[in-house]
Amino acid sequence: MRPPVAMTIAGSDPSGGAGIQADLKAFSAVGAYGCACLTSLPSQNTRGVRDVHGVPSEVVATQIESVIDDLPVDATKIGMLGTADVVRTVAALISERREHFGTVVLDPVMVATSGDPLLSEDADAALRGDLLPLADLITPNLPEGARLLGRPDRVAQSVEEMRTQAKELLALGPRAVLLKGGHMRTGEAVDILATVPGWAPGATSSGNEPEADPVLVELSSPRVRTRNTHGTGCTLSSAIAGFAARDSRQEMRDSDSAEPRVIDDDALEAAARDGKNFLTRALKDGAEWRLSRYPDQGHGPVNHLSQVLR
Repeated sequence: MRPPVAMTIAGSDPSGGAGIQADLKAFSAVGAYGCACLTSLPSQNTRGVRDVHGVPSEVVATQIESVIDDLPVDATKIGMLGTADVVRTVAALISERREHFGTVVLDPVMVATSGDPLLSEDADAALRGDLLPLADLITPNLPEGARLLGRPDRVAQSVEEMRTQAKELLALGPRAVLLKGGHMRTGEAVDILATVPGWAPGATSSGNEPEADPVLVELSSPRVRTRNTHGTGCTLSSAIAGFAARDSRQEMRDSDSAEPRVIDDDALEAAARDGKNFLTRALKDGAEWRLSRYPDQGHGPVNHLSQVLR
């Protein structure tokens, strides 16, 4: 027997609230075995990013290859990539060896919670053109969604605008979009999940024109009032990938398949719902944390492991 395997390809956070550190905690919390490929070394904490040191693309590639040559990866979460070279390298590997990545969840990390940039401007086009069409699910927040659409000054201000932008993001090529509404100041935290009807395992996302209107689903939860929001995007996307890995592993057991499978639409929606519920609980359980010496100057992390330690 083996556990579900989830791989993260992302940057580091030495303070532990975001990046691969958050990803590995979330994987473990939802019951997946986590492995990590490092793309970038930011010097950051709850108050901001001091510096960023990129990992050479060839080193990123050998890390990924070392994992997929050995471990059957059920799901992959992609986070901070940093440069256009790394974006293209990751995209090329997925294109060449798609069956080794399982369900691909892409969190298009562009800016830290503190507002510091985490993606070079020249990487936008590579992310949009090379990587988005390879993803099963992308999870942009509202500013990231606007930037991916080439309209950084047109951030959605209402749920209706979110629905419109989710459909526009879907037209860029990913199989599904989860547009996160955490930046809106409403009583409910509303995300929009957009999918293409009729997708089936074995189909590819790239270049597919939907034959019917996208299916839009609102995922809503009570908004948690807290400053501790550092790493929420990393945590959500990795939790979704972890739940997707679990579902893929279960499908393998049920079908006697030897290789991981990309999950279907129903399972993808369930993973998105479960991931959102996980994040909401992690926010609630860490809402009163004052982890930093300067808790009123930055954004603390969520409580990734509270649901394990209950």
